[in-house]
Amino acid sequence: MKEEEKALSGKLFAPGDPELVQMKLRTHNLNLDYNRTYEDEPEKREEILRRILGQMGEGCRIQGPVFFHYGCHTRIGDRFFANFNLTIQDDGPVRIGNDCNFGPNVTIVTPLHPMVAAERRQMPGEDGMPAHLCYARPVTIGDDCWLGANVVVCPGVTIGERCVIGAGSVVTRDIPPDSFAAGNPCRVIRPITQEDSLAGMEV
Repeated sequence: MKEEEKALSGKLFAPGDPELVQMKLRTHNLNLDYNRTYEDEPEKREEILRRILGQMGEGCRIQGPVFFHYGCHTRIGDRFFANFNLTIQDDGPVRIGNDCNFGPNVTIVTPLHPMVAAERRQMPGEDGMPAHLCYARPVTIGDDCWLGANVVVCPGVTIGERCVIGAGSVVTRDIPPDSFAAGNPCRVIRPITQEDSLAGMEV
């Protein structure tokens, strides 16, 4: 099994594997290409993003700068918007639904590193030889979610559809659909209901 396959299936893998290093190098260079574009170059930006990402729907806009680790492990639905400094460390799969909006400095991480210090230095690999190993857990964000500024989504988390995650939250566990959740660690504050509607407010 290739190291990429191990990473995507939640097994211990070696991030220093030459194939993975080349994948990351390609994406990191494309990040730099994107970050050197101007806002009034939407076609150029879209072309670069489609080279970076595993999937990107229609009508997406990412303010930039962007920081994808692999990119190809991230799939984004239609009409996605992300403000400045989107960071996605997608060693494992990342799925973002349709009509999601992210504030500035949103970070999504999938890799998990050993808790035991000696294991962070080296562990026996599949062949018994010492290696730097970690593993990854997928992140899924449902349709119609809003993530506020400086939200961090941790490995293995699923955020249900139509959620709002308050600014500065660190999401360490699943959030059920139709929830307003906030805090560090993030927790459900209350359900989102029709009473939250802006209908009837003065414009």
